[in-house]
Amino acid sequence: PVPEIPVERTMEVIEEDTNFFSGNATRKKVKISFKNEQGEQDLVIVVFTPNDATGPVPAFMKHSFNDTSGNDFDMRKGKTNRVNCGWPIAKILDRGFAFIAVDQSDLVGHNEVEFSNNTIHQLYLKKGQSFPKAHEWGVLSGIAFGASQALDYVETDAAIDATRVLIMGHSKCGKAALWTAAQDERFAMAISAQSGCAGAALWRRKSGETLEKIVTRFPYWLCRNAWKFVGNEDDLPVDQHMLLASIAPRPVYVASGIKDGWADPRGEYASAYHASEVYKLFGLKVLDSPEFPELSEPVIESHVGYHVRPGGHSVGAYDWDRFIEFAEYHFLKK
Repeated sequence: PVPEIPVERTMEVIEEDTNFFSGNATRKKVKISFKNEQGEQDLVIVVFTPNDATGPVPAFMKHSFNDTSGNDFDMRKGKTNRVNCGWPIAKILDRGFAFIAVDQSDLVGHNEVEFSNNTIHQLYLKKGQSFPKAHEWGVLSGIAFGASQALDYVETDAAIDATRVLIMGHSKCGKAALWTAAQDERFAMAISAQSGCAGAALWRRKSGETLEKIVTRFPYWLCRNAWKFVGNEDDLPVDQHMLLASIAPRPVYVASGIKDGWADPRGEYASAYHASEVYKLFGLKVLDSPEFPELSEPVIESHVGYHVRPGGHSVGAYDWDRFIEFAEYHFLKK
């Protein structure tokens, strides 16, 4: 959880281009600033909205690995310099959605090995405290915090329907996307792409990326209490299907790549399947088979969606098309 420490926050549109994509869209940069006696920190989000909308539109919000305010992001092409993280912004806008990018690196380091890189956390430490307590938030929670702050801004933007905003992420940010939706019930949907261990995959499978590998490579992604269960995953009082289930009755979608053994596709599907039991209590359509599905046979018309496709650890056109279809089914269906 985020400690309750007084922090002053302001939100400001610092740049606006109403002629983006040849006049088809508006792009805004919004700076969200945090300040208290312990320091200050800025989060810059980028918001794209279609100009031809007749009213507030639903939105994709994405946890981003990249600096959305600097040279690592080509706004006009809608792609980052990371080849596996291209964003089809024009397609998303054309299909009637807004798109919001939230840069996790504004708040935390990516592959951090020193807690000092996690700048947003510093504002929330009590006086005399140099490190979060064992039960307090880690990096994934810091990323989730950023999306919730971005959603606070969205609630003030008349072009976007804040009740129809989904949170999406890939890999580490896919882990954070699930935690974001679980923590903040304002998000209407969660999409997790190849999030693996600490994301959609089951801890107890100990397959691919494991708890031990996470806490030794990236010791601050999780709270320090997680270390207790290294090698003792069977003693965990929870598993990740419960995280997915905590999002119910809001829709959740899990995506896998069959060659991405690190993310454990079978563990991701098993988690989504077992989470379906809670969705059934709401009378909702869910994954109905414990058998791992065939490649490229997505489950879209369901409150628990899933696909596994050929290939490895990336997000490509096939994935984005399925995500858009899932969002259309739930946000735009008549």
